[in-house]
Amino acid sequence: QGQLVESGGGLVQPGGSLRLSCAASGFTSDYYAIGWFRQAPGKDREGVSCVSKNEGSTYYKDSVKGRFTISRDNAKNTVYLQMNSLKPEDTAVYYCAADRHPLRVVVTPDRYEYNYWGQGTQVTVSS
Repeated sequence: QGQLVESGGGLVQPGGSLRLSCAASGFTSDYYAIGWFRQAPGKDREGVSCVSKNEGSTYYKDSVKGRFTISRDNAKNTVYLQMNSLKPEDTAVYYCAADRHPLRVVVTPDRYEYNYWGQGTQVTVSS
């Protein structure tokens, strides 16, 4: 059974940086677009950033554009989310997931199009 495992979360002060990692096991993630999502308490899970299997298509939520960068290392079966200039409103549990459709060329932030969800990693931005 394939799964994704997130790591790299933690507590950081406003303006700080974190790099999240999403490692695949049990399947080859480089066949799939990968998405990063987040869920804050009392809010719906939302798409933050997505990357296609060859990095030809990416998506960023408007509020993270210019601050977050998604990348992937297919040789390591890992996708990264570099988060800079973090704000308190970025506080959430961050999840990664794989697109249900390996042939999709243009990524989508629709969480219902993803599976193989990881367990999540907590990101807290606070002074």
